[in-house]
Amino acid sequence: MNKKREENKMTISERILKVLKDRNMTQAEFAKQVGIATSTISEWKKRKTNPTADKIMDICNVLQITPEQLLTGKGIEDEENITVTSRESCFTPYDIQLVQDYHGLKEEQQKRLMAYMEALKKIQSLEEI
Repeated sequence: MNKKREENKMTISERILKVLKDRNMTQAEFAKQVGIATSTISEWKKRKTNPTADKIMDICNVLQITPEQLLTGKGIEDEENITVTSRESCFTPYDIQLVQDYHGLKEEQQKRLMAYMEALKKIQSLEEI
């Protein structure tokens, strides 16, 4: 099996550790910035477990990567180093904040927001005619 194929099987925690290494960031520094115990990172390594869903956005913010990069490996596994500019070309800090705010809403509010966005897109398409 080739190296590329093996890398595609990386877990989320393995991707995190790879980005930490690429960024020369210590596990202690990362843990402090994310708000987790260093022992949590050790558990990820030993048990090959992944971070909890509620920490994904914090992890992405600290590592300056997108949730898509973390979850799929795109831009992590297929590049030697992740640059801030590659992240910024996909999502701005404002985009990330919008997603965080969205996930902080109750389900009914999320549905309402999605309906508003659909209505705005329809209005925009009508204005372009």
